[in-house]
Amino acid sequence: MNVEITRLASGLTVVTETMPHLESVALGVWIKSGSRNETEDEHGIAHLLEHMAFKGTARRSARDIAEEIENVGGELNAATSTETTSYYARVLRDNVPLAVDILADILTESEFDEEELRREKHVILQEIGAANDTPDDVVFDKFSEVAYRGQTLGRPILGTPDTVKGFTPGQIRNYLSRNYTTDRMFVVAAGAVDHTTFVKQVEERFARLPMTPSAPPVLEAARYIGGDVRETRDLMDAQVLLGFEGKAYHMRDFYCSQILANILGGGMSSRLFQEVRERRGLCYSVYAFHWGFSDTGIFGIHAATGGNELPTLVPVIIDELRKSSETIHQQEIDRARAQIRAQLLMGQESPAARAGQIARQMMLYGRPIPNPEMMERLEGITTERLTDLAGRLFFDTVPTLSAVGPIEQLAPLTDISTALATPGIQTKKAAG
Repeated sequence: MNVEITRLASGLTVVTETMPHLESVALGVWIKSGSRNETEDEHGIAHLLEHMAFKGTARRSARDIAEEIENVGGELNAATSTETTSYYARVLRDNVPLAVDILADILTESEFDEEELRREKHVILQEIGAANDTPDDVVFDKFSEVAYRGQTLGRPILGTPDTVKGFTPGQIRNYLSRNYTTDRMFVVAAGAVDHTTFVKQVEERFARLPMTPSAPPVLEAARYIGGDVRETRDLMDAQVLLGFEGKAYHMRDFYCSQILANILGGGMSSRLFQEVRERRGLCYSVYAFHWGFSDTGIFGIHAATGGNELPTLVPVIIDELRKSSETIHQQEIDRARAQIRAQLLMGQESPAARAGQIARQMMLYGRPIPNPEMMERLEGITTERLTDLAGRLFFDTVPTLSAVGPIEQLAPLTDISTALATPGIQTKKAAG
């Protein structure tokens, strides 16, 4: 791993991985701040800021930003999540100075023009509308909302129409000055990049970033609550999410949870796919996932199926969860490790994937994690640890259920909770 790290006097961290066989560079700025860092009256502002960063600076109009990067065949984009925000580009090696200049420009010189803000609010309102028209988006938003009820972690990243309409340039600047400071920002590049040259470019162009926040960043401690949320819609299929409290990034069982999710529903050979979809034909999509955050996590199973299949589908899923707490085979662990190893190695062939991976590791662990060390962590996972984890995850915590579509035949959460707590018990709807 040819990774070099420099921490500038300003507190900004610069990280590169040189890939000499490439002609391109993926680079970006990652900020350890996202929708969780919003105050009560800022719901959706992290995402709005990401949009507004491309809408004009003191030196460039919105069109200039787009044309300059595309004139050299480059790409420019951004993304907002619950705990991070990123602005990134991909260019040929000779155009790295231009990409650094544009990224610095949009993060230090954005004007937040009133007319541009009005237009971008309209764009985001359409985005919110599109998400509300997409059942598999709605079911995940509602899932987070009930799992972390009344908390920033449970709110949709996009915000609501009312909150988005009300934002002012001053509010955007306040959020920016509180969260976009050098101690929370990482500039990362991977590909045909020289570390020393890149550091000099970053140091020069990002000199105007504030070193300390205007006020302490907001981060409300997460409290997993769980519960039930349903929305009946006249659709062809039902979207169902069953979840449990998972593990934070730094917890001992985090990697165990990733392996368990892979075994249960990580691919076509997984237990849920084989039993629910292939053998029984109860749904057209089923998978498991584990999301880790800085202080909590979520383990979930998502299925998309016809409403008439729900009475049979849910008990089968519960049965597979129970089986995972009783028996895990070494072959399944080996297969999951092989898939993770392949993903790591394949990611090394993509500068964009590597830049993103390095940035995430820097934000979470303060250093890049070499692949051999990552695999060593996975080697310590045994069948006994996995069955013990499954028992604690699925049967010792309050479940979260989210469902959208023709869900009249979906059993009450009390019946599902009873079935989880009592071996051999089926939900009432299923038994009928």
